[in-house]
Amino acid sequence: MGEQHDVKFPQEVVDEYAALGVDLPSLFSAGHLGTRMGVEILEASAERVVATMPVEGNTQPYGLLHGGASAVLAETLGSIGAMLHGGSSKIAVGVDLNCTHHRGVRSGLVTGVATPLHRGRSTATYEIVISDEQERRVCSARLTCLLRDVKPADGGRTSAAG
Repeated sequence: MGEQHDVKFPQEVVDEYAALGVDLPSLFSAGHLGTRMGVEILEASAERVVATMPVEGNTQPYGLLHGGASAVLAETLGSIGAMLHGGSSKIAVGVDLNCTHHRGVRSGLVTGVATPLHRGRSTATYEIVISDEQERRVCSARLTCLLRDVKPADGGRTSAAG
């Protein structure tokens, strides 16, 4: 996933980061864990974040999508939304994640869609719905992130996603 070329960011967000000397589309990824899990971000804004993840390679011993894999996808998407909501002066740090697993999946791709439930000055909460290729809900998740001010010690990081 470190090869994100087609992520769709709102132009004003790209411009905000470009003014700080940051090429957001080339910087953006779900981190090392997301790369290992095959997470691919398709769309990203504070209003909606969409990504896919393969089931293969992310299963538990029974051959089903691992609940922890769904949790990683959910936290990644919610953190990205919170980071984009907070803007370049904030970092998003997940503080509460809740996942309810509804059905098992053995193959194909799952798609996660994160939408905001609350976007404040110091916290942001996102609902993340993960569905299979037949658009059946696999997992419902909720993530709350703390929005912290960027400090020089943060090394210019724009997100603590995932």
